[in-house]
Order: sequence, then C-alpha cells, then structure tokens
Amino acid sequence: MVEAVQGAGVVVTGAGGGIGAALARRFAAEGARVVVNDLDAEKAKAVAEEVGGIAVPGDASAIVDQARDALGGVVDVYCANAGVASGGSEAAGEDVWALAWDVNVMAHVRAAHALLPDWLERGAGRFVSTVSAAGLLTMIGAAPYSVTKHGAYAFAEWLSLTYRHRGVKVHAICPQGVRTDMLSGTGSAGDLVLAPTAIEPEAVADALFAGIEEDRFLILPHPEVAGYYQARAADPDRWLSGMNHLQQKWEATR
Repeated sequence: MVEAVQGAGVVVTGAGGGIGAALARRFAAEGARVVVNDLDAEKAKAVAEEVGGIAVPGDASAIVDQARDALGGVVDVYCANAGVASGGSEAAGEDVWALAWDVNVMAHVRAAHALLPDWLERGAGRFVSTVSAAGLLTMIGAAPYSVTKHGAYAFAEWLSLTYRHRGVKVHAICPQGVRTDMLSGTGSAGDLVLAPTAIEPEAVADALFAGIEEDRFLILPHPEVAGYYQARAADPDRWLSGMNHLQQKWEATR
C-alpha cells in the first residue's frame, strides 16, 4: 500500500473507462476515497459502484466543488485525466481546436484554480495530469491534440516549479499508445505509431504509483520515451527529419 494515498480524497476525471477507470480502481485498492467523474453518467456510476466510490458526472471543468463536497470537504489528489484526441491539421475547424484547448488544457487550469487556495493553506495537495507522449514529442496527423497536450504538459510543469516548495506535488503522465477507446479512434496514424507498443491502462496506473512512491514529476509508462525526448532536445533538426520520414510513411499508406 502507498501510504501517501491511504484515506486520501481522490478525484479522477474521465474515469468512465480507459486510463481514468484504471486510476480509480488503483486508488481505491490503495485505500483512497474516490470520486469518479465522467461526462457519461452511467459509466461514472458503474465504475463508482465497482470501486466503492462516488459518482460525480458532468463537465470535468466544473465539478471540483461538487467533488469536494462528496469527499467531506477536502480533495487531496486531483487526477486531471479527461481528454479529447482531436485529429486533423492546421485546417481543423475552429470548434475542434476550441474543444481541444478547453478539455486538454483549460480544464486543468480551472481545476487548479479551484483547488490551490485550500492546498496552499494546508501545505499539501497532489495534482496528476494525464498528458501524453505527444506532449513531450508530437503526433502525426493530430495537430490539435499535439499542440494542446504540449500545453497540458507545460501547465503541469509550471504548477510544479511554482508550488512544490509549498507542499503541492505534481505528476505528468506521458504514455504512448494505451489500449483504450481513444486509441481505437486514432485511425491509421495510431495504427502505425501507437498500436505496436500499446499497453493496458493498468500499466499506466502502475507507472503513476511507482512515480508517487519515488516522488517523480515525469511519469513514463513507456520508458523509451525518455530517449526520444532527449534526442529531440539534443538535435531538433535530426529528430524532425526522422518524424518527417514517419509522416511520409503514413501518407503512403493512406
């Protein structure tokens, strides 16, 4: 059992399935009290009943107060997991870009804004951001997703450097492919880039809990991403050339 989460009040957004449901199950198994959030009320209820938690369905941007009440007044851990896998290029519609920004970035900002006053007063709180390896690297065929996941990572990084000395712990989870409905919706680009090394959602939860025990900010369920990230930083042109070759390979299959 991970002592840091035993008895903690935990909120997991987008927890009706996939990574969110796996996180909710793991937190509950570790002795936490879990609020399960999802836009789909039936899915939220089903997972909450399974883990002995409390369902708080609705928009992830607007449930902090309700979740706090459901947990008796205190949120100790907030998992900003809800996300949208918006594909497309720069030509994607304004509505696609707006939704990606709202769910993948602004929902995190709004949650932090609601949570931080209490956390800073108490000198304790934990913010878990489900980002993506796309937030460290990029993803072919998915400009809105890639750009907003970079934003989500940047915000998590900013939270950590700004508030860690005041007791706020932040974790950014950056997996590559995970066997979820979201992966199924990535189409041929996902089949080429993500599917070959895809892992189960439970492996993401395992990686997070290992990171919590080690007090690590960056959580890499696919350890090889560290090498890709280093290569990107060390020689951006070489890395971009390699990614462009991957882009061309994808285009040849379409």
